Amino acid sequence: MSGSAFGHPVLGGLVGDDEIATIIGFEAEMAAMAAFETALAEAEAEHDVIPGDAPRKIAETLARFRPDVARLREATARDGVVVPELVRQMREAVGKPHAEHLHFGATSQDVADTAFVLRLKPALSVLDARLGRIGELFDELGSRFGPRTLTGLTRMQVAVPITVGDRLDSWSAPVARDRSRLHTMMPSILAVQFGGAAGTLDRLGSKGPAVRKSLAARLQLQDAPQWHSQRDRPAELGSWLASLAGCLGKFGQDVALMALDGGEIALSGGGASSAMAHKQNPIAAEMLVTLARFNAVQVSGMHQSLVHEAERSGAAWTLEWLILPQMLMATAASTRIALRLLGSIERLGKRDG
Repeated sequence: MSGSAFGHPVLGGLVGDDEIATIIGFEAEMAAMAAFETALAEAEAEHDVIPGDAPRKIAETLARFRPDVARLREATARDGVVVPELVRQMREAVGKPHAEHLHFGATSQDVADTAFVLRLKPALSVLDARLGRIGELFDELGSRFGPRTLTGLTRMQVAVPITVGDRLDSWSAPVARDRSRLHTMMPSILAVQFGGAAGTLDRLGSKGPAVRKSLAARLQLQDAPQWHSQRDRPAELGSWLASLAGCLGKFGQDVALMALDGGEIALSGGGASSAMAHKQNPIAAEMLVTLARFNAVQVSGMHQSLVHEAERSGAAWTLEWLILPQMLMATAASTRIALRLLGSIERLGKRDG
């Protein structure tokens, strides 16, 4: 087993998500950091902070720039963040006289945080589209099986009869609310980070806010004052990811319970057993439960990462790096698996319903 199941060559097929892994992966991270530096140079030239011919040279160089990853790895172990060595390599590639104009007035956290937000934007768009499709599939199941009878269960005991539609509502309504929360949350979450050394944009003087606004516009992100040590945005995202995974986990748990005797559900494409050839295990349903529980555990870590010392914390920030991408991967996998599980439901309700 590797350090993370999400990128494991085998387990990744079970709990990973290749589409999201590509969007947030290392190559995408380097491209996003280059995009930040290019846009920053253009924004600063627009406001006469750096010479007007600098952005073109920086953009042309970074468009073909490929970092020395071995040197990045070695330097990050020393510096605690990839940006100092990355900027050094970029400046070396740009050369005189414009090397000093690259990254002017920025700090490592500006680059790293904005690069994450730039990758988060398409990732959340993917999740949004999947949630739309999940909602459609719930509706389709309602149209096919909604009036049929199910045995209502309370506290794992037989209660009173309900309909398939009643249970579908308990699955679909929370997911729809989480999709609505995503739409409300995105403008705040997808915000540029630009504050300079201690969050005051000290090297830009009175031009700081205008440069930041131009930078945000060029990156198609929201303009916002720096949030170096204000980590409520990432914590809010983590809480949302856990909520969505949990809602899909409830769906998975119910399907697994219904599959115990198969009287009220029929599924295609179950998992095989190495010992019992007759079995079709509800793997997709089980994985929704697993991923929900995984993310629930991670929320406390995200709330720990809210606690930054003064203007920046290396410890809290690094903790966020360890947790948040994995939460995103887990939730993405949940949406992928939920779509597969929904597509495998051949019947809901009692056979004589």
